[in-house]
Amino acid sequence: MRSFDKSKTFNTELTENTEFAEKRRNEVLGYVLAGGGSTRFGRDKALAEIDGKKMLLRMWELLRGVGGEVRVVVAPGKHAGLGVTTLTDRWPGEGPLGGIITALRATAENGSRTEWNLIVGCDMPFLTLEWLSYLVERALASHAEVIVPRSASGLEPLCACWCSSGAERLQRAFDSGTRKVTEAMKQLRMEIVDESGWKRFDSAGRLFWNMNTAADYEEAKKLLEAERA
Repeated sequence: MRSFDKSKTFNTELTENTEFAEKRRNEVLGYVLAGGGSTRFGRDKALAEIDGKKMLLRMWELLRGVGGEVRVVVAPGKHAGLGVTTLTDRWPGEGPLGGIITALRATAENGSRTEWNLIVGCDMPFLTLEWLSYLVERALASHAEVIVPRSASGLEPLCACWCSSGAERLQRAFDSGTRKVTEAMKQLRMEIVDESGWKRFDSAGRLFWNMNTAADYEEAKKLLEAERA
């Protein structure tokens, strides 16, 4: 297992992880969820910039550094001009569960032999390649259908590896009215990564921190600037 070096910059991590990504290119697909309404944020948070780069593109590049093709799940007509491959959410406005099912069904319906899908939200500025690479390795060695970390806040389903075979059961839960991702996940075989598995990648306690509001965004920028100082 590679050691965690918090001094590395985002771009340095991307460069140094090229060999890992090439090795896993046909074993995992990546999806960034960017179809939410960003109501509490006040504007589209996928377009908010960190270090001069839109969060959507930052997360897309991060997933590119981990494995194969990366798509961005978007609301109809959104983010078409950013130079990334987009996938229209089949259930826009229905929350992240619909986006997850959209991603899993796309992998299955494209005839891909890839079983695993790394799916993350677009608003998690403290995720690292080292952590995501570890998560992918856990998935590839597992017989579960979803590999999900658990923090002090509970399960973190918007930073998880999902097996394409679980799409139909998630769809049935969705069709029956379930919208909470952690509730729908109960239909699948889960492997939980607890603190002993992820803490070494998160010395500052911010790995799963997301930007729900404009205040969260400003705080994230300050924290990242302080880390580089």
